Amino acid sequence: MGTTPYDWLNNSLVALHRAHRYREVQAVDGTAGAVVQRQGQTLINFASNDYLGLASDPRLAEAAIAAIHTYGTGSTGSRLLSGHRELHRQLERAIAALKGTDDAIVFSSGYLANLGAIAALVGTPDLVLGDEYNHSSLRAGSKVSGATAIDYRHGDVAHLREMLEIHRDRHRRCLIATDSVFSMDGDLCPLPEILELADTYDAMVLVDEAHGTGIFGAQGSGAVEHLGCTGRPLITVGTLSKALGSLGGYVAGSQPLIEFLRNRAPSWIYTTGLSPADAAAALAAIHIVQGEPQRRTALWGHVRQVMAQLDAILTQAETSHPIRRLPSESPIICLEVSSAATVVAASEQLQSMGLWVAAVRPPTVPTSRLRITLMATHQQTHLDQLLAGLQRVL
Repeated sequence: MGTTPYDWLNNSLVALHRAHRYREVQAVDGTAGAVVQRQGQTLINFASNDYLGLASDPRLAEAAIAAIHTYGTGSTGSRLLSGHRELHRQLERAIAALKGTDDAIVFSSGYLANLGAIAALVGTPDLVLGDEYNHSSLRAGSKVSGATAIDYRHGDVAHLREMLEIHRDRHRRCLIATDSVFSMDGDLCPLPEILELADTYDAMVLVDEAHGTGIFGAQGSGAVEHLGCTGRPLITVGTLSKALGSLGGYVAGSQPLIEFLRNRAPSWIYTTGLSPADAAAALAAIHIVQGEPQRRTALWGHVRQVMAQLDAILTQAETSHPIRRLPSESPIICLEVSSAATVVAASEQLQSMGLWVAAVRPPTVPTSRLRITLMATHQQTHLDQLLAGLQRVL
Protein backbone atom coordinates (compact mmCIF):
# COMPACT_ATOMS: atom_id res chain seq x y z
CA MET A 1 0.00 0.00 0.00
CA GLY A 2 1.12 3.54 -0.69
CA THR A 3 1.99 6.04 1.95
CA THR A 4 0.55 9.50 2.58
CA PRO A 5 1.95 12.59 4.34
CA TYR A 6 -0.36 11.81 7.27
CA ASP A 7 0.77 8.27 8.11
CA TRP A 8 2.99 9.52 10.90
CA LEU A 9 -0.13 10.46 12.93
CA ASN A 10 -1.05 6.81 13.58
CA ASN A 11 2.51 6.01 14.63
CA SER A 12 2.48 8.93 17.05
CA LEU A 13 -0.80 7.78 18.58
CA VAL A 14 0.63 4.30 19.12
CA ALA A 15 3.63 5.85 20.88
CA LEU A 16 1.34 7.89 23.14
CA HIS A 17 -0.55 4.75 24.16
CA ARG A 18 2.65 2.87 24.93
CA ALA A 19 3.92 5.72 27.12
CA HIS A 20 0.59 5.96 28.99
CA ARG A 21 0.26 9.54 27.73
CA TYR A 22 -2.81 9.14 25.53
CA ARG A 23 -5.69 11.40 26.53
CA GLU A 24 -9.39 11.48 25.69
CA VAL A 25 -12.36 13.49 26.86
CA GLN A 26 -15.08 12.15 29.16
CA ALA A 27 -18.32 14.11 29.28
CA VAL A 28 -19.79 15.40 32.52
CA ASP A 29 -23.59 15.17 32.52
CA GLY A 30 -25.56 18.08 33.93
CA THR A 31 -24.16 20.96 35.94
CA ALA A 32 -20.71 21.20 37.48
CA GLY A 33 -20.34 20.90 41.22
CA ALA A 34 -18.79 19.07 44.15
CA VAL A 35 -20.64 15.94 42.98
CA VAL A 36 -21.04 15.23 39.26
CA GLN A 37 -22.39 12.57 36.94
CA ARG A 38 -19.91 11.25 34.40
CA GLN A 39 -20.77 8.46 31.99
CA GLY A 40 -23.48 7.15 34.31
CA GLN A 41 -21.31 7.20 37.45
CA THR A 42 -21.72 9.52 40.43
CA LEU A 43 -18.34 11.01 41.38
CA ILE A 44 -17.18 13.35 44.11
CA ASN A 45 -15.35 15.97 42.10
CA PHE A 46 -11.75 16.66 43.10
CA ALA A 47 -10.64 17.51 39.55
CA SER A 48 -12.25 20.92 39.03
CA ASN A 49 -10.86 24.47 39.12
CA ASP A 50 -14.28 25.73 40.30
CA TYR A 51 -12.79 26.58 43.70
CA LEU A 52 -15.76 28.54 45.06
CA GLY A 53 -18.45 26.38 43.48
CA LEU A 54 -19.80 29.29 41.43
CA ALA A 55 -20.04 27.56 38.05
CA SER A 56 -23.38 26.06 39.11
CA ASP A 57 -24.58 29.00 41.21
CA PRO A 58 -28.08 30.00 40.02
CA ARG A 59 -27.24 33.70 40.33
CA LEU A 60 -24.63 33.38 37.59
CA ALA A 61 -27.12 31.51 35.40
CA GLU A 62 -29.79 34.17 35.99
CA ALA A 63 -27.36 36.94 35.06
CA ALA A 64 -26.31 35.09 31.90
CA ILE A 65 -29.93 34.49 30.84
CA ALA A 66 -30.84 38.14 31.43
CA ALA A 67 -27.86 39.22 29.30
CA ILE A 68 -28.92 36.90 26.46
CA HIS A 69 -32.41 38.40 26.51
CA THR A 70 -30.94 41.90 26.39
CA TYR A 71 -27.94 41.48 24.06
CA GLY A 72 -28.37 38.13 22.30
CA THR A 73 -26.07 35.11 22.37
CA GLY A 74 -23.02 36.54 20.62
CA SER A 75 -21.07 39.78 20.51
CA THR A 76 -21.03 39.56 16.67
CA GLY A 77 -17.60 41.08 16.14
CA SER A 78 -14.43 42.45 17.65
CA ARG A 79 -14.77 45.01 20.40
CA LEU A 80 -13.44 47.76 18.11
CA LEU A 81 -16.16 47.04 15.51
CA SER A 82 -19.61 45.72 16.43
CA GLY A 83 -18.69 43.62 19.48
CA HIS A 84 -18.58 46.16 22.31
CA ARG A 85 -21.36 46.29 24.91
CA GLU A 86 -21.68 48.42 28.02
CA LEU A 87 -21.68 45.11 29.90
CA HIS A 88 -18.02 44.65 28.93
CA ARG A 89 -17.07 47.97 30.53
CA GLN A 90 -19.05 47.14 33.66
CA LEU A 91 -17.08 43.91 33.96
CA GLU A 92 -13.76 45.66 33.32
CA ARG A 93 -14.47 48.27 35.98
CA ALA A 94 -15.46 45.53 38.44
CA ILE A 95 -12.22 43.63 37.77
CA ALA A 96 -10.17 46.81 38.27
CA ALA A 97 -11.95 47.47 41.57
CA LEU A 98 -11.34 43.89 42.73
CA LYS A 99 -7.67 44.10 41.76
CA GLY A 100 -7.08 47.63 43.03
CA THR A 101 -5.87 48.89 39.62
CA ASP A 102 -6.74 51.85 37.40
CA ASP A 103 -8.48 49.80 34.74
CA ALA A 104 -8.80 46.38 33.11
CA ILE A 105 -9.41 44.91 29.66
CA VAL A 106 -11.40 41.71 29.05
CA PHE A 107 -10.33 39.07 26.51
CA SER A 108 -12.25 36.07 25.20
CA SER A 109 -10.08 33.64 27.22
CA GLY A 110 -7.23 33.70 29.71
CA TYR A 111 -4.96 32.11 27.10
CA LEU A 112 -5.69 34.99 24.70
CA ALA A 113 -5.06 37.51 27.47
CA ASN A 114 -1.53 36.22 28.05
CA LEU A 115 -0.87 35.80 24.35
CA GLY A 116 -2.01 39.31 23.47
CA ALA A 117 -0.47 41.13 26.41
CA ILE A 118 3.00 39.66 25.96
CA ALA A 119 2.94 40.03 22.17
CA ALA A 120 2.00 43.71 22.56
CA LEU A 121 4.47 44.60 25.31
CA VAL A 122 7.68 43.07 23.94
CA GLY A 123 9.18 42.32 20.53
CA THR A 124 12.31 41.18 18.77
CA PRO A 125 14.73 43.54 20.60
CA ASP A 126 13.41 42.51 24.01
CA LEU A 127 13.85 39.84 26.68
CA VAL A 128 11.30 37.66 28.48
CA LEU A 129 12.42 35.79 31.60
CA GLY A 130 9.90 33.18 32.70
CA ASP A 131 9.61 30.63 35.49
CA GLU A 132 10.25 27.19 34.02
CA TYR A 133 6.87 25.98 35.36
CA ASN A 134 4.86 28.79 33.75
CA HIS A 135 1.58 28.01 32.02
CA SER A 136 1.62 27.23 28.32
CA SER A 137 -0.07 30.54 27.49
CA LEU A 138 2.82 32.53 28.99
CA ARG A 139 5.28 30.52 26.94
CA ALA A 140 3.20 30.91 23.80
CA GLY A 141 2.98 34.67 24.29
CA SER A 142 6.75 34.90 24.60
CA LYS A 143 7.20 32.89 21.40
CA VAL A 144 4.65 34.90 19.41
CA SER A 145 6.23 38.18 20.52
CA GLY A 146 9.56 37.33 18.88
CA ALA A 147 11.45 38.35 22.02
CA THR A 148 14.36 36.35 23.38
CA ALA A 149 12.75 33.98 25.90
CA ILE A 150 14.79 32.39 28.70
CA ASP A 151 13.56 30.25 31.60
CA TYR A 152 14.82 30.60 35.14
CA ARG A 153 14.62 27.71 37.60
CA HIS A 154 11.26 27.32 39.29
CA GLY A 155 10.83 29.87 42.08
CA ASP A 156 14.60 30.49 42.16
CA VAL A 157 15.14 34.20 42.75
CA ALA A 158 18.93 33.81 42.77
CA HIS A 159 18.83 32.23 39.31
CA LEU A 160 16.50 34.97 38.06
CA ARG A 161 18.98 37.58 39.33
CA GLU A 162 21.78 35.74 37.53
CA MET A 163 19.82 35.75 34.26
CA LEU A 164 19.10 39.47 34.63
CA GLU A 165 22.75 40.19 35.33
CA ILE A 166 23.85 38.30 32.23
CA HIS A 167 21.16 39.25 29.72
CA ARG A 168 19.37 42.47 30.74
CA ASP A 169 21.82 44.96 29.22
CA ARG A 170 21.64 43.28 25.82
CA HIS A 171 17.95 44.06 25.32
CA ARG A 172 15.72 47.12 24.96
CA ARG A 173 12.94 46.05 27.34
CA CYS A 174 12.65 43.16 29.78
CA LEU A 175 9.53 41.36 30.98
CA ILE A 176 9.57 38.93 33.93
CA ALA A 177 6.59 36.56 33.59
CA THR A 178 5.30 34.19 36.25
CA ASP A 179 2.20 32.41 37.47
CA SER A 180 1.14 33.57 40.93
CA VAL A 181 -0.17 30.08 41.79
CA PHE A 182 1.41 27.24 39.84
CA SER A 183 -1.49 25.13 38.65
CA MET A 184 0.21 21.73 38.60
CA ASP A 185 2.06 22.08 41.94
CA GLY A 186 0.01 24.47 44.07
CA ASP A 187 2.89 26.63 45.30
CA LEU A 188 3.17 30.43 45.01
CA CYS A 189 5.73 32.55 43.21
CA PRO A 190 8.13 34.72 45.28
CA LEU A 191 6.47 37.89 43.98
CA PRO A 192 7.88 40.46 46.45
CA GLU A 193 11.44 39.37 45.61
CA ILE A 194 10.68 39.36 41.88
CA LEU A 195 9.38 42.93 42.09
CA GLU A 196 12.52 44.03 43.93
CA LEU A 197 14.66 42.57 41.14
CA ALA A 198 12.45 44.26 38.56
CA ASP A 199 13.09 47.63 40.21
CA THR A 200 16.83 46.99 40.24
CA TYR A 201 17.07 45.85 36.62
CA ASP A 202 14.43 48.12 35.04
CA ALA A 203 12.09 45.26 34.12
CA MET A 204 8.33 44.90 33.80
CA VAL A 205 6.54 42.12 35.71
CA LEU A 206 3.55 40.15 34.42
CA VAL A 207 1.85 37.83 36.90
CA ASP A 208 -0.83 35.33 35.90
CA GLU A 209 -3.50 35.12 38.63
CA ALA A 210 -5.55 32.37 36.95
CA HIS A 211 -5.55 30.20 40.09
CA GLY A 212 -5.33 33.06 42.60
CA THR A 213 -8.27 35.31 41.78
CA GLY A 214 -11.24 34.90 44.08
CA ILE A 215 -9.57 32.66 46.67
CA PHE A 216 -6.52 34.53 48.01
CA GLY A 217 -6.47 37.76 49.98
CA ALA A 218 -8.86 39.33 52.46
CA GLN A 219 -10.91 40.74 49.57
CA GLY A 220 -10.50 37.75 47.26
CA SER A 221 -8.39 39.85 44.93
CA GLY A 222 -5.77 37.14 44.49
CA ALA A 223 -2.26 36.12 45.40
CA VAL A 224 -0.92 39.60 44.62
CA GLU A 225 -3.02 40.90 47.52
CA HIS A 226 -2.11 37.88 49.68
CA LEU A 227 1.60 38.53 49.11
CA GLY A 228 1.29 42.23 50.01
CA CYS A 229 1.97 43.56 46.51
CA THR A 230 -1.27 45.41 45.70
CA GLY A 231 -0.46 48.81 44.22
CA ARG A 232 3.01 47.85 43.05
CA PRO A 233 3.74 48.51 39.36
CA LEU A 234 2.94 45.26 37.56
CA ILE A 235 0.73 43.67 34.90
CA THR A 236 -1.91 41.30 36.28
CA VAL A 237 -3.45 38.72 33.97
CA GLY A 238 -6.16 36.24 34.88
CA THR A 239 -9.11 34.16 33.83
CA LEU A 240 -12.83 34.27 34.48
CA SER A 241 -13.16 30.51 34.08
CA LYS A 242 -11.93 29.15 37.41
CA ALA A 243 -13.03 30.62 40.74
CA LEU A 244 -15.28 33.07 38.86
CA GLY A 245 -17.21 30.25 37.20
CA SER A 246 -17.53 31.77 33.72
CA LEU A 247 -15.29 32.11 30.64
CA GLY A 248 -12.85 34.76 29.45
CA GLY A 249 -9.68 36.48 30.55
CA TYR A 250 -8.45 39.89 31.57
CA VAL A 251 -5.46 42.15 32.06
CA ALA A 252 -5.55 44.66 34.93
CA GLY A 253 -3.10 47.49 35.52
CA SER A 254 -2.39 51.16 34.97
CA GLN A 255 -4.46 53.36 32.67
CA PRO A 256 -1.65 53.72 30.08
CA LEU A 257 -1.16 49.93 30.03
CA ILE A 258 -4.83 49.20 29.35
CA GLU A 259 -5.11 51.93 26.70
CA PHE A 260 -2.00 50.56 25.00
CA LEU A 261 -3.39 47.01 24.97
CA ARG A 262 -6.66 48.20 23.44
CA ASN A 263 -4.62 49.53 20.55
CA ARG A 264 -1.91 46.90 20.23
CA ALA A 265 -2.93 43.49 21.66
CA PRO A 266 -3.61 41.30 18.60
CA SER A 267 -5.68 38.67 20.43
CA TRP A 268 -8.07 41.43 21.58
CA ILE A 269 -8.21 43.46 18.39
CA TYR A 270 -8.68 40.56 15.99
CA THR A 271 -11.17 38.33 17.81
CA THR A 272 -14.84 38.47 18.70
CA GLY A 273 -15.67 40.10 22.02
CA LEU A 274 -16.59 38.01 25.04
CA SER A 275 -20.19 36.78 24.82
CA PRO A 276 -22.77 38.76 26.82
CA ALA A 277 -23.71 35.67 28.84
CA ASP A 278 -20.11 35.02 29.91
CA ALA A 279 -19.54 38.68 30.78
CA ALA A 280 -22.70 38.87 32.87
CA ALA A 281 -21.93 35.62 34.70
CA ALA A 282 -18.41 36.79 35.54
CA LEU A 283 -19.73 40.13 36.78
CA ALA A 284 -22.19 38.33 39.07
CA ALA A 285 -19.36 36.12 40.34
CA ILE A 286 -17.20 39.11 41.27
CA HIS A 287 -20.08 40.52 43.34
CA ILE A 288 -20.40 37.17 45.14
CA VAL A 289 -16.63 37.02 45.80
CA GLN A 290 -16.80 40.48 47.36
CA GLY A 291 -19.99 39.84 49.32
CA GLU A 292 -19.53 36.26 50.56
CA PRO A 293 -16.10 35.84 52.19
CA GLN A 294 -17.46 32.75 53.98
CA ARG A 295 -16.87 30.80 50.76
CA ARG A 296 -13.13 31.45 51.03
CA THR A 297 -13.22 30.63 54.75
CA ALA A 298 -14.81 27.25 54.01
CA LEU A 299 -12.34 26.51 51.21
CA TRP A 300 -9.27 27.23 53.34
CA GLY A 301 -10.67 25.13 56.16
CA HIS A 302 -10.87 22.20 53.74
CA VAL A 303 -7.31 22.84 52.56
CA ARG A 304 -5.85 22.79 56.07
CA GLN A 305 -7.73 19.64 57.02
CA VAL A 306 -6.88 17.61 53.91
CA MET A 307 -3.20 18.60 53.93
CA ALA A 308 -2.76 17.66 57.60
CA GLN A 309 -4.55 14.32 57.33
CA LEU A 310 -2.92 13.45 54.02
CA ASP A 311 0.53 14.07 55.48
CA ALA A 312 -0.33 11.70 58.33
CA ILE A 313 -1.43 9.05 55.84
CA LEU A 314 1.77 9.42 53.83
CA THR A 315 3.88 9.08 56.96
CA GLN A 316 2.23 5.76 57.79
CA ALA A 317 1.90 4.39 54.24
CA GLU A 318 3.93 1.41 53.15
CA THR A 319 4.26 1.37 49.37
CA SER A 320 6.66 0.00 46.79
CA HIS A 321 6.24 3.21 44.75
CA PRO A 322 7.79 6.42 46.11
CA ILE A 323 5.04 9.00 46.73
CA ARG A 324 5.35 12.50 48.16
CA ARG A 325 3.12 15.52 48.52
CA LEU A 326 4.48 18.46 46.59
CA PRO A 327 4.81 21.74 48.53
CA SER A 328 1.56 23.70 48.19
CA GLU A 329 0.07 26.89 49.58
CA SER A 330 -3.23 26.63 47.70
CA PRO A 331 -6.30 24.42 47.19
CA ILE A 332 -4.22 22.46 44.64
CA ILE A 333 -2.69 19.41 46.35
CA CYS A 334 -0.46 17.13 44.26
CA LEU A 335 0.92 13.69 45.05
CA GLU A 336 4.01 12.93 42.99
CA VAL A 337 4.01 9.31 41.75
CA SER A 338 6.83 7.29 40.25
CA SER A 339 5.46 6.68 36.76
CA ALA A 340 2.68 7.51 34.32
CA ALA A 341 1.35 3.95 34.48
CA THR A 342 1.20 4.07 38.30
CA VAL A 343 -0.61 7.39 38.44
CA VAL A 344 -3.18 6.29 35.85
CA ALA A 345 -3.83 3.09 37.81
CA ALA A 346 -4.23 5.08 41.06
CA SER A 347 -6.68 7.49 39.43
CA GLU A 348 -8.72 4.60 38.04
CA GLN A 349 -8.79 2.90 41.45
CA LEU A 350 -10.06 6.11 43.07
CA GLN A 351 -12.69 6.42 40.35
CA SER A 352 -13.95 2.94 41.19
CA MET A 353 -14.55 4.29 44.71
CA GLY A 354 -16.54 7.25 43.37
CA LEU A 355 -13.69 9.78 43.60
CA TRP A 356 -12.63 11.88 40.61
CA VAL A 357 -8.95 12.74 41.07
CA ALA A 358 -7.01 13.73 37.97
CA ALA A 359 -3.91 11.86 36.81
CA VAL A 360 -1.50 14.40 35.31
CA ARG A 361 1.42 13.12 33.28
CA PRO A 362 4.31 14.39 31.17
CA PRO A 363 4.63 16.40 29.00
CA THR A 364 2.10 18.55 30.89
CA VAL A 365 4.29 18.23 34.00
CA PRO A 366 7.87 17.04 34.52
CA THR A 367 6.77 14.15 36.79
CA SER A 368 3.51 12.22 37.05
CA ARG A 369 1.12 13.14 39.84
CA LEU A 370 -2.37 12.90 41.27
CA ARG A 371 -3.81 16.42 41.26
CA ILE A 372 -6.43 17.06 43.94
CA THR A 373 -8.37 20.32 43.86
CA LEU A 374 -10.68 21.36 46.68
CA MET A 375 -13.89 23.38 46.50
CA ALA A 376 -15.70 25.54 49.04
CA THR A 377 -18.82 23.47 48.37
CA HIS A 378 -17.29 20.12 49.34
CA GLN A 379 -18.99 18.63 52.40
CA GLN A 380 -17.22 16.92 55.29
CA THR A 381 -18.41 13.54 54.04
CA HIS A 382 -16.74 14.26 50.68
CA LEU A 383 -13.42 14.99 52.38
CA ASP A 384 -13.73 11.88 54.55
CA GLN A 385 -14.29 9.72 51.48
CA LEU A 386 -11.34 11.31 49.69
CA LEU A 387 -8.97 10.64 52.58
CA ALA A 388 -10.20 7.09 53.03
CA GLY A 389 -9.79 6.43 49.33
CA LEU A 390 -6.29 7.87 49.24
CA GLN A 391 -5.30 5.85 52.29
CA ARG A 392 -6.48 2.69 50.55
CA VAL A 393 -4.67 3.50 47.30
CA LEU A 394 -1.43 4.59 48.98
